[in-house]
Amino acid sequence: MIKGIITLSLLLGVMHSYGQNYLTIANPKGPTLGYASNSGVKILRIGKLHFKDLNKNGKLDKYEDWRLPIEERAKDLVSKMTVAQMAGLMLYSLHQAIPSHEGGFASGTYNGQPFSKSGAAPSDISDQQKQFLKNDQLRHILITTVASPAVAATWNNNVQAYVESLPLGIPVNNSSDPRHVTQSNAEFNAGAGGAISQWPDGLGLAATFDPGIVLQFGSIAAREYRALGITTALSPQVDLATEPRWYRLISTFGESPALSADMARAYIDGFQTSQGSDEIKDGWGWTSVNAMVKHWPGGGPEEGGRDAHFAYGKFAVYPGKNFAAHTTPFVDGALKLSGKTKQVAAVMPYYTISYGIDPKGVGNGYSKYLLTDLLRGQYHYDGVICTDWLITANEGAAPDIFEGKPWGMETKTVDERHYQALIAGVDQFGGNNDVKPVIAAYQMGVKEHGEAFMKERFQRSAVRLLKNIFRVGLFENPYLDSAKSKAIVGNPDFMKAGFDAQLKSVVMLKNHASVLPVTGRKTVYIPKIYYPMTKNWWGIATLPHFDYPVDTNTIKKYYNITNSPEKADFAIVFVSSPASGENGYSAEDRKAGGNGYLPITLQYGMYKAVDAREQSIAAGDPVVAPEVKNRSYKNKIVTANNFMDLQTILDTRSVMNGKPVIVAVNAGKPMVFSEFEKSVDGLLVHFGVSTSALMEIISGRTEPTGLLPLQMPKDMATVEKQSEDVPYDMACYEDADGHSYDFGYGLDWKGPIRDARNTKYHR
Repeated sequence: MIKGIITLSLLLGVMHSYGQNYLTIANPKGPTLGYASNSGVKILRIGKLHFKDLNKNGKLDKYEDWRLPIEERAKDLVSKMTVAQMAGLMLYSLHQAIPSHEGGFASGTYNGQPFSKSGAAPSDISDQQKQFLKNDQLRHILITTVASPAVAATWNNNVQAYVESLPLGIPVNNSSDPRHVTQSNAEFNAGAGGAISQWPDGLGLAATFDPGIVLQFGSIAAREYRALGITTALSPQVDLATEPRWYRLISTFGESPALSADMARAYIDGFQTSQGSDEIKDGWGWTSVNAMVKHWPGGGPEEGGRDAHFAYGKFAVYPGKNFAAHTTPFVDGALKLSGKTKQVAAVMPYYTISYGIDPKGVGNGYSKYLLTDLLRGQYHYDGVICTDWLITANEGAAPDIFEGKPWGMETKTVDERHYQALIAGVDQFGGNNDVKPVIAAYQMGVKEHGEAFMKERFQRSAVRLLKNIFRVGLFENPYLDSAKSKAIVGNPDFMKAGFDAQLKSVVMLKNHASVLPVTGRKTVYIPKIYYPMTKNWWGIATLPHFDYPVDTNTIKKYYNITNSPEKADFAIVFVSSPASGENGYSAEDRKAGGNGYLPITLQYGMYKAVDAREQSIAAGDPVVAPEVKNRSYKNKIVTANNFMDLQTILDTRSVMNGKPVIVAVNAGKPMVFSEFEKSVDGLLVHFGVSTSALMEIISGRTEPTGLLPLQMPKDMATVEKQSEDVPYDMACYEDADGHSYDFGYGLDWKGPIRDARNTKYHR
């Protein structure tokens, strides 16, 4: 029986200060409890064991009893929750920066003032965060940039103390999009590039062809996430890279269903599995992070490569009738883990309408067939399903405006969209801080199906959501020691592991006359690169500039640098793969009377889409462009934004007068090499690694071992003729040395690599 509520004077032997008002209490055979001294939570004692009285009723409820199974605890807590509290649990916040930005994306205020004028600490809770935590009862926060690991830890403690003081004391489940890539370039990796271990992007991990490296990455990344207060990873992205023009290929594991499934399994096992004293139960524990695999049922086959963040890319198409292959990384990977956690904790559908697959023609987040009949029914998944961000919000006034993505439900109200998603099988709404439309959806369901039906429907989702919070120990101790967080995030051992993975991800495509490696203290010429003006997804421009593409101080550790080609022994040209600035749509073309659709090019020079489809497979936007019935871009012309990269390569070849020219390409997706390959001696491709990693390869300190995780096309004609949903269906480029740039190809110092990886993963 409960002996009583422990006072501070009775706990001198077991209580430790966690710093600023946070206390811990050690159980002799159980978890260490953490709580805020000012939250109103008391500690209950049964014999020698301690429990947190989270709802402050003076007795031990089942959900507060860490000895009980998680399922039982979650159901008990749900039985105590109101509809509004369950609705709040279904919310997943818009992107939050720590501290909040002062305008635009992830902005916020402190006592009504922007951060710089407020006198607030970087770790303080913003006005908007207090609003959605208390009034909307939200408990899932998406974090982007953080000032430092110590600030992130302190902010986490402040937030957890705040919600601990509220009814039921449900902790916050903080989450993050990928943070470990070398740079941030979009909404879906806005927290990247900080003081954390640096690893290759998805394609780079895939280029190692080694799931063991990905398992190691997941384990390390999970420890760093937990030190930042992050307990859910909005990853991995396991969409098959079968459409070579798609903007988001860089974050996938390539076009092989088998390789992608193995990488998905390793990634999730690494993130979710705690071992030894860190384990609480069934593989879950203090170093576990819930993984949210995306994007069901595979977002790769975007028609023409256009992305579904915008109305112009809302359709995924299957001209090759290859839908089933796109579910392989989920079904054979994420849902069949090798570790004790067994299945991925959460699944995110993509924005797209899977054209011809969903019988009602709605986006994946609204599809009862894809979510309930297929994912939950046929594949027996009972974890959390969370929508991608902003699918219930209204779309922009034009197809290229970054706002809501309610594809297939464009004419419905915000409330109706929430209801449709719930009926389809969704548990949670990404990018919604407002509880009102969720409660409105509940009332719609009551009217159509009755109170008992909708209450049971909400309770089912609430149990799933709470299990992900219970299993990582947050109900027992959500608090962090900021000094320990600082020591964990980006520590030397983790940094070294990430760097080693970068080295193993670099692919050598060409090594004519064994020009590589370049050993000794040679003199190198590094040309500057012209960077044209670009705009990010929110319309913010980066002005044109002319600069070195790498940190030259890094190069100087290996070679002498000269600005005079005639004094150089060799040249290295650092470029990026061709980038279509409009990503398949042009407002100017639309204003001029066209349909707005343009080709997405994989070559630098001018490209005319003579081989494009006469009639698009899919079309239709009932709100902003109902008259556009054909999205074809046949015979339209585009040039890559960074076409000057090609000119720089060719100019460097000219000024070097026959001396070796090596090109290193940062490839976000496949590209056409025929424009320059014959003019260079050495050719390396990487998928987001540091300059140091490239120099280790070029200098010969490390031998290249990476393999292509996808095909490199012969030309744009083969790109236009391939099917968006089919892997390995392009004619591949063959270089001057007779090597085909096909899936699984790569060179080491001796020549083409042939090892167990090629045998296991092949076309």
